[in-house]
Amino acid sequence: MMALPVLRCCSCNVSRQPLVLTRLFKPNCLVLNQINVTRTIPLASVASRVRNYSTDRGGHKQNQKVVVVGIPNPFIWFRTRIYYFLIRTYFDKEFNIEDFTEGAKQAFSHVSNLLSQCQFEALEGLVAKDLVGKLQEKCEHLPVSHKRAISADPDDIMYTTPGDVGIYYDDNGRKFVSILMRFWYLTSARLPDETMEGARIFQVSIGGEGETETKRLLTANYEFQREFTQGVVPDWTITRIEHSKLLD
Repeated sequence: MMALPVLRCCSCNVSRQPLVLTRLFKPNCLVLNQINVTRTIPLASVASRVRNYSTDRGGHKQNQKVVVVGIPNPFIWFRTRIYYFLIRTYFDKEFNIEDFTEGAKQAFSHVSNLLSQCQFEALEGLVAKDLVGKLQEKCEHLPVSHKRAISADPDDIMYTTPGDVGIYYDDNGRKFVSILMRFWYLTSARLPDETMEGARIFQVSIGGEGETETKRLLTANYEFQREFTQGVVPDWTITRIEHSKLLD
């Protein structure tokens, strides 16, 4: 057996059990959003990306487009590519970050909708058990506007990018891979400016002539973890959920 190259290794929280997330990771079943200019939104550490979509109001179809522009961190970009290579070489030969990203977007949209509706029992098999209890405690005390802002529909996800990748071993020799995904999404939820001070939020005016809808651009971090120990069911689970200024 080949020796594994130098990796970032640390002990892993063994209470995080591998749960089922497979049904959300089906990139072949994705519905691609229709892509169409309102304004440019500068975001640090984000590669340039254009998201277009259309809405239908009163029988009139409106074309809308948001441009996300920024400069990626070359060190993080290079480091994550090394980890992708190691994952394909030693853990999963079929791993593909593009397919994983599409599946993560599906999971993010589905889980965020469940959280906004406080359907915590439905998170079983998707989110780590120890995390569900913490989320329930936080969500139950959120105002209605904040709960609504947590939800991210697929058409409102403007940008998705991997934030960090790690390979871990615990004291019992179990092997884990974690991938932190960062999402930028639009919400029309009414949020007080003083509450959201310091958050990465932008006003985006969207609508046809004579009609304007203001949305905010919010950020969220979701960490996906999978155990690669021999004999373990190969499923991804969400082990970390953060919505800036909403669920920290």
